[in-house]
Amino acid sequence: MFGIGGTELLVILVVALVVLGPSSLPKLARTLGRAMGEFRRVSTEFQRTINLEAAEEEEKERARKAAEAKAQATAAAAGKAETSGEGDKA
Repeated sequence: MFGIGGTELLVILVVALVVLGPSSLPKLARTLGRAMGEFRRVSTEFQRTINLEAAEEEEKERARKAAEAKAQATAAAAGKAETSGEGDKA
């Protein structure tokens, strides 16, 4: 968690206990826990939004490519029909 090992975390907790006192430490822990939960929730929502936007962009790109391929196929079929029609007239 944040690159902090077990020993460092223990030292931080002991210093917090000495500085803040045992009475305010539970309140601080609750507040910190709520803040971490909120951060995770916002982070998850942000990631979900990014993934949704990426999926929409991919779908638009697929639809554009499909329309492009359809237009090329239609143009090729029309060109082939014109070529076979001109051969019959001559």
